[in-house]
Amino acid sequence: MATVRVYVPGSIGNVGPGLDILGLAVRGAGDTVHAERLAARRIEVRNPGHPDLPTDPERHATALAASAALRLGGRRGRIGLALSLTKGLPLSGGQGGSAASAVAGAVAANALMGNPLGTEEVLAAALEAEATVAGRHLDNIAPSLVGGLVLIRSLDPIDICQLPVPAGIRIVLAKPSYEMSTKRGRTALPKSLPRATAMHQAAQVAAMVAGACRNDLALFGRAIDDRIAEPARAPLPPGFSEAKAAALRAGAVGCSISGSGPTLFAIAADDATAERVGRAVTRAYRRAGFDTSLRVTAPDRRGARILR
Repeated sequence: MATVRVYVPGSIGNVGPGLDILGLAVRGAGDTVHAERLAARRIEVRNPGHPDLPTDPERHATALAASAALRLGGRRGRIGLALSLTKGLPLSGGQGGSAASAVAGAVAANALMGNPLGTEEVLAAALEAEATVAGRHLDNIAPSLVGGLVLIRSLDPIDICQLPVPAGIRIVLAKPSYEMSTKRGRTALPKSLPRATAMHQAAQVAAMVAGACRNDLALFGRAIDDRIAEPARAPLPPGFSEAKAAALRAGAVGCSISGSGPTLFAIAADDATAERVGRAVTRAYRRAGFDTSLRVTAPDRRGARILR
């Protein structure tokens, strides 16, 4: 194989209380990389995907992940790659954009080597890139790679658990017209927690897993009750608190900040409710002075895939 195109969906990090340990792949917008083998034994970024992204392969998530994959496959310095990224996910939007770019690079490099790497090694390659550009966490990387809802049991060693997704789930994603970097969102997190808060958070994550495994969307939704990241980050994205209240009044079973923000996600039980929630959220952000990019979608159960 001399060339390959890889599509990777975006994702919701944390999914509420699952800070760094729960992620959900989302159907629709994603990042696509075109990778080509080179005679020269180097990695080139021919198209970074956005004017604000670097062409330096030591700083671009796709190239960093491809390089790590080549090293893990014993081919770095023996295979050259030219990478062109089509960026379908917003920068600093809380939709797993850097993770999708990293997964795309790792999957493409693995394919051009003949797929010697297993899932954990591809995850490790993408994680190495993500650690450089956004922080060392798998809650966006893992669902973008394997699809669906994923629990991160451990980073060292990497151990993930794919969970069932409640039937009929609909997702509303609303990105107000401003950006918020992952670094800013992570800086806002508290350094310590009361025991009661930690125990409550653990109970909500367990309840979400139970709701997923029992196909109980109501339980899954009401367990989206984050008392660690959301209280710290809610003041940062203007209008979020009002938009969340509007989403819940319109029938969402759960709502929180996607990743570090500013995108809001809400969970609904059917298309009609999701559309109603989307309208309510859009109105709330408009009252706060912001236009909104809105998507009503569903989980992506496939994850990264090679496009033929």
